[in-house]
Amino acid sequence: MRYRSLGTKGIKASEIGFGAWAIGGTWGEVSVGEAMAALHKALDLGITLFDTADVYGDGRSERLIGRLRRERPDVEFTVATKVGRRLDPHVANGYTLDAIEAFVDRSLTNLGADTIDLLQLHCPPTEVYYRPEFFEGLDELVGRGKVRHYGVSVEKVEEGLKAIEYPGVISVQIIFNMLRQRPADLFLPEAAARGVGVIARVPLASGLLTGKMKADTTFAEDDHRHFNRDGRAFDVGETFAGIDFETGLRAVEEIRELVPEEATMAQLALRWVLMFNAVSTVIPGGRSPAQVGDNAAASDLSPLPDETMRRIEDVYDRYARPLVHHRW
Repeated sequence: MRYRSLGTKGIKASEIGFGAWAIGGTWGEVSVGEAMAALHKALDLGITLFDTADVYGDGRSERLIGRLRRERPDVEFTVATKVGRRLDPHVANGYTLDAIEAFVDRSLTNLGADTIDLLQLHCPPTEVYYRPEFFEGLDELVGRGKVRHYGVSVEKVEEGLKAIEYPGVISVQIIFNMLRQRPADLFLPEAAARGVGVIARVPLASGLLTGKMKADTTFAEDDHRHFNRDGRAFDVGETFAGIDFETGLRAVEEIRELVPEEATMAQLALRWVLMFNAVSTVIPGGRSPAQVGDNAAASDLSPLPDETMRRIEDVYDRYARPLVHHRW
C-alpha cells in the first residue's frame, strides 16, 4: 500500500481507502460478521482512511467502525464521517450550527469517540456553500474539540470550487471515475494549488466498472442500483455515476480491452483515478475481505501507459461526456 497526504494537516491517507456505504445499507444485505471481517482485512492491508456517514444504515456503518477501533486499538487510522442528510426536509435553511452539532453528537456516540477525525458535510444544497457564517460555525466545533478537521462531500464541481475558498475546509470528496471525468478539468488543479485533499468516491460507478455486470443483472429491492436509477431517492449521479445502465455496459465492453494482464477491471478503474496526483485517496466499497483485497492491490499496479489513458478518455467522450459532463 502506498500513501499520500490528505491536505496539509499531517493526515497520511492510504491510496486506497475504505468506503463504508456498502456495509451500512442500500447495497443489499451484509452480515455483521462479514462487515467486520472486511474492516479488519482493510487494516491488515494498510488501509488508513475509512469513510462513512450517519445515514448509512441509520448509524450502522459508524457503529461497525467504532467497533473496529475498539478491537484494534493499537492501529492508527482516520475516520471520516458525513452529516447533514438526516435533515428532513434536506434544505439549505436546515444547515445551522445547532443542527449539525446534534448530528455530530450522535456520530460521536455511534463511533464511541471523543472527537471526529474528519467531519464532512454530506452533499448539502448548493446554497450552503455561499454562507460563510455556517463555515465559521464549523470552526467553532473544531475549537471546542468535537471535530479535529472538517471538509465537504459535493455533488458538483461548482460546489467543490466554492468550498475550497474557505480556509477551514481541508478536503473535498467528489465523484471521480472513468465515466465521470469533469473534476480533472479545473477542480483537481485548483484543489492541489490550495493544498486541499481530494477523496474520490464512486470510483467503480456503483460496480459498473468491475466489468461483472450484464444487461440481465438484477439487484435487491433495497439496493439503490434498483430503486434510484432515476434519482427517486437521492441524486441520480450517485447511482452508476449518472450513466444509464445500458450505455454504461457498452462503455465497459470497450474499457475491458484495456485491462492489464495482471489486473482486474476494478483495479484498472482504481489505478486510473490514482493517475491524478491531486487525488489523496480513492474509496471503493468493500462488502467482503475478498473485495477489500482486490481493491487494495490496485495501489501496487504500475502507472497506466499514455495510450491507455488516451483510449479511456476517448470512451468517455463518446459514451459518458454527453450525458454527465454538463450536469456535475
